[in-house]
Parts: sequence; C-alpha cells; structure tokens
Amino acid sequence: MASRHLARSIAMQSLYEWDFNGNNPDKLNGIVDRNIREFGPGLEEDVEFVKKLVKGVFDHLQEIDKIIEKAAPQWPIDQISPIDRNVLRIGLYELLFGNRKEVPPKVAINEAIELAKSFGGETSGKFVNGVLGTVYREIGEPGKEE
Repeated sequence: MASRHLARSIAMQSLYEWDFNGNNPDKLNGIVDRNIREFGPGLEEDVEFVKKLVKGVFDHLQEIDKIIEKAAPQWPIDQISPIDRNVLRIGLYELLFGNRKEVPPKVAINEAIELAKSFGGETSGKFVNGVLGTVYREIGEPGKEE
C-alpha cells in the first residue's frame, strides 16, 4: 500500500474512532499517535501528513459537515455511517482546504472513493463519489485544465 494511501487510512481510522467515541477533542491526538504506532510502522515520512489531515478535518469540521449536508440533503450528517462520514470529511478537507499542488482534486476524490470501498459498505464508494463529485462541480472543477 502506498504510504500516502496508508496515511489517509490511518487518518480515517483515527477520525472514525474519535467520532464513534463522542468527539472529545482532548483524546484525538492520543488516538492518532496510537494508530500511527499500531498501523503505520515505517511511515516516517508521512506521519506529518496523517496529523495534517486529522488537524485539518478537526479545524474545519463544522464547515465540512455543512457542506456534506448541502451536497447530500437526504442524508442528515448523523445518519451517514461513521466510516462514510469520516471518509467524506477527509476528502472534502483535501478538496477544499488542502494544497492542490500537493494533492490535486481528482486524487483527493479518488483516494476518498478507495477508502470508502475498503472500509465502508457495499454502496459507500458510490455515495462518496456522488457527494465529492457534486462539491467538485460546485466549486468549478479546480485543476481540470491541468
């Protein structure tokens, strides 16, 4: 597994665990550190990427959740499975707030879809693709010309 994909997996698992256990901000860093130790041996170069993703999602959580609710109005945020919800959060963070030169929009979307397929349910990949595709088109398809 490529190291950036593994880093995203660890970030998603950490956010899932944090979300599942009540979103206590004081516990998030400990969850991330433990998951990096447990699931990311040899990930030295991308440890900061994991932390950047988690911190970015945490810092923009309210904005991201509002975007999810707008892009998927038939799915209130608390009715979306915790896996899908946190995959969307990571994908939207990378798509909207991340460095587009480091992670182009299409890469952010494709990575989120792969996470959804790996960790989510039977229709998770399609759901994540639909939500992120909608947001991507809404913001004018940045990077399309590249």
